Amino acid sequence: MRPVGFLEASGLAYRLDNGRELFRDVSFRVGAGDVVALVGDNGAGKTTLLRILAGEVPPRAGGSTAQGGLAVMPQFIGSVRDDRTVRDLLLAVAPRPVRDAAASLDAAELALMDADDEKTQLRYADALTAWGEAGGYQAEVLWDTVTVAALGVPFDTARFREVRTLSGGEQKRLVLEALLRGPEQVLLFDEPDNYLDVPGKRWLEERLIDTGKAVLLVSHDRELLARAATHIVTVEGGTAWVHGGGFGDWHAARVARADRMAELRRRWDEKHEQLKELVRSLQRAATISDVMANRYKAAQTRLRRFEEEGAPPLPPKEQRVRPRLRGGRTGIRAITCESLELTGLMAPFDLEVFFGDRVCVLGANGSGKSHFLRLLAGEPVRHAGAYRLGARVVPGLFAQTHQHPEWEGRTLLDVLHRGEGRRQGMDRGTATAALSRYGLAASAEQRFETLSGGQQARFQVLLLELSGATLLLLDEPTDNLDLVSAEALQQALEEYTGTVVAVTHDRWFADSFDRFLRFEEDGTVSEVASAAVG
Repeated sequence: MRPVGFLEASGLAYRLDNGRELFRDVSFRVGAGDVVALVGDNGAGKTTLLRILAGEVPPRAGGSTAQGGLAVMPQFIGSVRDDRTVRDLLLAVAPRPVRDAAASLDAAELALMDADDEKTQLRYADALTAWGEAGGYQAEVLWDTVTVAALGVPFDTARFREVRTLSGGEQKRLVLEALLRGPEQVLLFDEPDNYLDVPGKRWLEERLIDTGKAVLLVSHDRELLARAATHIVTVEGGTAWVHGGGFGDWHAARVARADRMAELRRRWDEKHEQLKELVRSLQRAATISDVMANRYKAAQTRLRRFEEEGAPPLPPKEQRVRPRLRGGRTGIRAITCESLELTGLMAPFDLEVFFGDRVCVLGANGSGKSHFLRLLAGEPVRHAGAYRLGARVVPGLFAQTHQHPEWEGRTLLDVLHRGEGRRQGMDRGTATAALSRYGLAASAEQRFETLSGGQQARFQVLLLELSGATLLLLDEPTDNLDLVSAEALQQALEEYTGTVVAVTHDRWFADSFDRFLRFEEDGTVSEVASAAVG
């Protein structure tokens, strides 16, 4: 019988290399059957907290306990583009004994290819025995079920397939299937819904609702949070607090908490001022009366003890992200496609997009949606037929994977200072002000690749703003954005003068569009009435 899983964090604290305290006194519990969502502003420390709980990063203070076995799905799953195979990816999220035994077995197999002597054969036999004792054969049975469910083929067929040939959604589904079906009873998921299409998100929601495991996840998908989360842990103000209900009433609970904190601080400030005034008045009287001198000393002691107890914390500052996506007037026809076909992905289709349209592109992973946006952005994508952009249409692409090798090793200030393409460079003061509007001023000296996924997403939106694009091509722009930033982006798009074409599986975001283009699995492209069919 498997042990009941739970995860408990107690008094966790962490300080960044630059000395800034990221959070302190973080305590909460995730019990069996709980799906606890970890939310907070981008850069608040959600991923760092997950890494501490996973044992990858030591905390400055506090500790955590996990019972029933712990498994982790990191954020990068979905964007693997190296030469790892499906087997490598499944091993990466397998229990450590299985990983260690697999490494020994692989080494023994390689040695056997070089030398077929008795010593090497015995080493191989020992490695096979260790593989079985570590649960390797049971893992292979699980992986067979997983690859059939996620990829439609058995493990023996899929094991040597390179992960980079899988779509981001297939990578996510593969790992999610392995962890949700696996033996570990405590699961840590960092952005499990990213790269999943709408049916994939629905599948994940149902699995989370039905699981008896203890699940802690970071997600910004408001629909998923509303349907699956049983509790919310909010990281803000340098600490964390727990909302015992679901996402539906989390906003109200957050406002009420901030109001209570503000009231407690107001009362403390008033009492503090009263005590200081009492000390000042008694100080004058103490010079002419011994009785008043004693009362003065007592008041000083009372004030000192009051101050030593410390003031109640102030309510956390509300993050304000203020995009200024201005755009500009263009020709009436912004995009025209005539018998356009992306080679091997879709059948020819015609499309007209007019100035001011908000077009949401829906469809399964791998159907060509991202390629379509890249083609419109002017990148080399194999196609037949024709497409053209209208007069004064300047495309600006938001890349889903945030892969920008041209920015690696460079700080945000440096990227803004140098300029690029139509975007002009700017001085330090102007750049800092722009970063501040996106909540990135504190990260101005950080290298792009060291930012969190949400911070990278906000920086990309800032660069789109500065580029003067009149056609925004957005590939999953809300995937890594925190709740405040996603809502700010939606508001900015409503006020934007120009045309927007966005690929998204964010159902709340999709509902804000007025046209919907669906890429079907059979290769056809058609306009549909709403996002509900996505």
